Amino acid sequence: MMGKLVEITAADGGQFNAYVAIPESGCGPGLVLLQEAFGVTQFMRDIADRFASDGYVVTVPDLYWRIEAGVELTDAEFDRAMDIYRQFDLNLAIDDIKATIGALRAMPEQRGGVGVAGFCLGGRLAAMAAARTDIDCAVAYYGVGITDHLDELEQVRIPLGFHFGTDDQHCAADIAPIAALVERHEHMSLWMYNGADHGFANPHRGFFSPTAAELAYIRTLAIIRAAIGPKFDLEGMWEQHMYHEFVTKDAHAVLDTMVEEPYVNITSTVMGGVGHDMLLRFYKYHFCDVHPDDTRIIPISRTVGVNRVVDEMIMCFTHDKEISWLLPDIEPTGRYIEVPMIVVVSFRGGKIYNEHIYFDQASVLVQAGLLDPANLPVGGADVSRKLQDKTLMPNRLMKKWSTSEGLPLD
Repeated sequence: MMGKLVEITAADGGQFNAYVAIPESGCGPGLVLLQEAFGVTQFMRDIADRFASDGYVVTVPDLYWRIEAGVELTDAEFDRAMDIYRQFDLNLAIDDIKATIGALRAMPEQRGGVGVAGFCLGGRLAAMAAARTDIDCAVAYYGVGITDHLDELEQVRIPLGFHFGTDDQHCAADIAPIAALVERHEHMSLWMYNGADHGFANPHRGFFSPTAAELAYIRTLAIIRAAIGPKFDLEGMWEQHMYHEFVTKDAHAVLDTMVEEPYVNITSTVMGGVGHDMLLRFYKYHFCDVHPDDTRIIPISRTVGVNRVVDEMIMCFTHDKEISWLLPDIEPTGRYIEVPMIVVVSFRGGKIYNEHIYFDQASVLVQAGLLDPANLPVGGADVSRKLQDKTLMPNRLMKKWSTSEGLPLD
């Protein structure tokens, strides 16, 4: 964990604890995370740490303190969670959220605006906070009972996002009214996650959906970052990373562009590494200094997102030395090879967290003379050339293509 417990003074004089996580930079915009009905659980601390790694000073207040301090329950204690929830006063909770926002703004590490995000019970409170506090943005994950506050939400003028799973029976009746609300306000967003249930963002719960959780996190980050920052030069960091991979060939400099514990997945050959030391070994001995002298990259497209860069490129070289991550244990063939690639680069804060690298290994093997394309639906160099010329040999691998020639199109 990156955080610590601090004490916050409530408006009526009581005191309650909050978990605070500080970014590596030591400062950043503020973010208040609001708990599920199960309390400030390990999930809440973990998600606070992740937002801190993306540049935020994060505070997670214990909103159950008026009933019982330090509540931290699991699904197995659902009945107890519901008993505490029935005693919970939403209006007093908003007062405590206001106190938390004030305490966060008073921290020397907090710079700039403040956002709020909440889960389940916290999702409802995040929507209420958008209406009743002076925050700059808010995001609600599967908030139960949000439709009780539609009149208030009509007056909200800050960015406000809602996440729901399509299989969430706890919130099923809320979706249509919230969708109608969002339709009326361009600064509001609603996202639905197919097949996801209540609590899909929490890896400690039975309905956890890693794909829905990650997509929701990216969308949440997009709302918060657009409203309060921080801004990072992701493209510049990626360019620096590649410069050290292919020009300086300095493995330590490559790792300096990455977080403390990064990973790389080269899916087509099942290569890469997990963690600093394994990746340093991979880059130092099996990547940075293995490329032929005539290696060059032809850029095709690049997309820069809120925490990702996606590069479409063609890597070209003469295979005059072994390239262990691309053609492992294959002696040099002397052949010229062009490899179309997609690289998805994920960032935490301003540094690279992971790379997912995809390429067509069949076309590489064909060009290296190691795979006979006869009677196989695989191409060679034409695969990369098709990226540069959209008219080149469309459908040539489909023998039945000619059978549709002249057939009606309507």
